[in-house]
Amino acid sequence: MKNSVETSEEMIRKRIRRNTPSPHRLTPQSSPPRFVSVEELMETAKGVTNMALAHEILMNSAFQVKPYEPEEGSLEKRVKEIMHKAFWDCLESQLNEDPPSYSHAITLVGEIKETLLSFLLPGQSRLRGQIKEALDLSLIQQEAENGALDISKLAQFIIDMMGTFCAPCRDEDIKHLREITDIVPLFKSIFAVLDKMKIDMANFAVSSLRPHLLQQSVEYEQKKFQEFLQKQPNALDFTKKWLQDTSDYVTGGATCTPNSAQLPLTIHNHAYLRLLKWDHDTEAFPETLLMDQGRFLEMQQELEQLALVASVLLIVYNSAGEAISGLPGLMERLKKTIKILLAEMHTRSFKADEAFAAVAEKLCVELRGCLSQHGFSPFPSDRENTLKGQIVAVKSADNPIRKVIDSRIQTYLLGFLESSALRCAPALPGGLTPIGKELEEIAVKLERLVTFNKLVYSLFYHKILQDILNQGKSLDV
Repeated sequence: MKNSVETSEEMIRKRIRRNTPSPHRLTPQSSPPRFVSVEELMETAKGVTNMALAHEILMNSAFQVKPYEPEEGSLEKRVKEIMHKAFWDCLESQLNEDPPSYSHAITLVGEIKETLLSFLLPGQSRLRGQIKEALDLSLIQQEAENGALDISKLAQFIIDMMGTFCAPCRDEDIKHLREITDIVPLFKSIFAVLDKMKIDMANFAVSSLRPHLLQQSVEYEQKKFQEFLQKQPNALDFTKKWLQDTSDYVTGGATCTPNSAQLPLTIHNHAYLRLLKWDHDTEAFPETLLMDQGRFLEMQQELEQLALVASVLLIVYNSAGEAISGLPGLMERLKKTIKILLAEMHTRSFKADEAFAAVAEKLCVELRGCLSQHGFSPFPSDRENTLKGQIVAVKSADNPIRKVIDSRIQTYLLGFLESSALRCAPALPGGLTPIGKELEEIAVKLERLVTFNKLVYSLFYHKILQDILNQGKSLDV
């Protein structure tokens, strides 16, 4: 979570450029230089961070608050360990004095009291009263001074309260606390469990609020981006270029189309599909979608693998024909094998030649066994070698079968975006049945991202697309 938010902020910060000429033909002359104070930049960065966090909570259903831990072996971690050890050693030393000193212990009880009170809802006045009464620091201080303090009794009350507030997943932790008899280890463990409970409460709050966040998040992101745009007037340059390039592609340079009323929407939907073919190393991502760049990249990589899976399976089933058609479980076994062997296809260490050779070999072994099991003759060696060659050839982006499958995937996704308002999924094109379930999941995820993005930035998109189309008309005249 932390990394994704930091990445979003960093990407937007990199877009902060003043007096930068526009990279495309639509943008008017550069705005005059505008000097921005450090305070303004810091405020902008803070707004970007908050916007990225709110966006992540809404768009990522698996979003969870996680505790921060310094890296293993880092200076920060060593300093933290030394300070904690010194504190607990000091507490132990005070408790071992004769008579015991409770100043550190009472400070800890005060912190625990505030944490327990923070777990309460506004209407839980009875529990609030119990905590304040049992953990009255002035009374505890008097008992300590008079040698009447029962620290174990306080600890048991604290554990009981924690058991009342904690999630069921913490029951074992509470049980373990009740088994600890030494005061110092007990207080250490109490704080460790309280830290877990804080995270639990935060994640419960996030999950409870998510259904109510949509409208607020749309307005919040609009407001924050507008503020950002006022400080950085050229903060839409890459968005304009993205839509301009898509318009050129869709219209082929022409401005007149049979369905011109739908042209802005058509351009916009095609623009989102282009993000699933993006070169993230060389092309600047549109500013309005920076917070979702990681999600688009993830979908892009999933689609690339699915296109290869569907291409290989189409080749295999066309080659083997009726001999394997309809055999239960075979399609899933072949599909699983391909996925496993191509799992690392987007890593630097991936060797395409070796991987596709392994796919061809494994599938042919599987086919051999399957044909034999069902009473068919195995492929002659020349036919098997031809099949292996066809499978290996799929590694090329220019492979005709791969291009057909990829085109059908794009058609399906475009149809999904266009039919989203009608709440009906488009028919699955031929050859995509083996990956239909995964493809629909990606389409739903894409449609959700696109819908939210349009809600937030529709005003900006409408103006940019109108400028593009109006400029095309004026050039045509």
